[in-house]
Amino acid sequence: MKLKITLFVIFAALAALALHSCLVMEGSFTKLPPGPWRAALKLTPEFISPNPKGQPLPEKVDMKFADVNEYELPFTFEVIYDNDTTFHIEVINGEERIVIPASDIKFGRSKYRSQDTIRIDFPMYESYITGAFMGNTIDGQWVVTTKENYSIPFLAKQGHDWRFTALRKPPALDLTGKWACNFGLESWPDAEEAFPAIGEFKQEGNRLTGTFLTETGDFRYLEGTVQADKFYLSTFDGSHAFLFQGKILPDSTITGAFYSGKHYRTTWTGRRDAKFKLANPDSLSFLNPGFDKLAFSFQNPDGKTISLENPEYQGKAKIIQIMGTWCPNCRDETAFLVNFLKEQNPQNLAVIALAFEKHADKPSADKAIRTYKERFQMPYEVVYAGTNKKADAAKSLPMLKEVFAYPTLLFLDKNNRVVKIHTGFSGPATSEYASFKENFNKFVAEL
Repeated sequence: MKLKITLFVIFAALAALALHSCLVMEGSFTKLPPGPWRAALKLTPEFISPNPKGQPLPEKVDMKFADVNEYELPFTFEVIYDNDTTFHIEVINGEERIVIPASDIKFGRSKYRSQDTIRIDFPMYESYITGAFMGNTIDGQWVVTTKENYSIPFLAKQGHDWRFTALRKPPALDLTGKWACNFGLESWPDAEEAFPAIGEFKQEGNRLTGTFLTETGDFRYLEGTVQADKFYLSTFDGSHAFLFQGKILPDSTITGAFYSGKHYRTTWTGRRDAKFKLANPDSLSFLNPGFDKLAFSFQNPDGKTISLENPEYQGKAKIIQIMGTWCPNCRDETAFLVNFLKEQNPQNLAVIALAFEKHADKPSADKAIRTYKERFQMPYEVVYAGTNKKADAAKSLPMLKEVFAYPTLLFLDKNNRVVKIHTGFSGPATSEYASFKENFNKFVAEL
């Protein structure tokens, strides 16, 4: 009897351990098995020590593994079947779920390796994930087509629902709250890449979510973990791949490193400060001396010339959106504007978007604009105004001192006079979003 009880306890413990470490779905699937997946982008290559004689290497003996892989940018997604054969994917970043429809998921067969292959497209951002899959693993790369030879190794495994680690080390500090941060410590405060930011975090046990607000926009939905005196945050949306590594110092300040894909790295620091504020977003962009009106003339993807002098815009107040289809903050702002127009249906207001793209040729830019406009069902014109280089944008709009950030909103009265310029966008991942909506509605009503 005692033996039976002991065996039962052992099997129960093993079952609980298996459930904690990996969620395995039963059944056979010709494509991806459903349920949670953990993916990781490897930002730096892994170096292997040469060992031709097969002798034990000092660095490989009695290794102490880190809590997380230091240069690995993780995110999670879920495979959800809509019927027996068709499924979609939802990429998870904190409260956000980015839906990838079945139409953007394609399968094939590699004739060179005799392996099943998958391609997951992010058409709005002109990037994709491609790789070979076998059972519960996808091994491949994330490719950005608008950058030359830009790809990052990608690996995903089904069954894991944790992001950075399954460990539960007691946190050294509760990071919940508002933090005054400086990025670009190696060159602060003179270099162009140095900038202030506000960290907004919410911690529940080991789980950490939040974002960073800057004067040009926010880092959208971040998700991660706190392990003892270290913490990690990441996000992946098909356009930006952000990784934050942080350390809690003995004086309760924080410091860390920030990685944007494999091409950018900087350091940052922060201190808790509930009263810290960034510059007013309505005070950062200006018109050049001698200008008080906006004027432009660009062709939309159908070849129609769009100008403020067009008959359909006469006698109306206007909002000019300076944006790019490649920009996640612009995406949040576009969703806001589309919803506003749908809900309010203002008759005396017109919206026009000026898209500054990564493409230098108009046909490629127009293709990206068409895809973007269709996905958001935008009821207003979007025109290609030039490349996303700020110097080129300044040439397209010479009345502006500079295009300080994507996105930027210009508010015009009925006579095309600029009455306000709002730089950047604090999206739904931030605490500023609600107040922005309220102020926007009031100002447009007065306009």
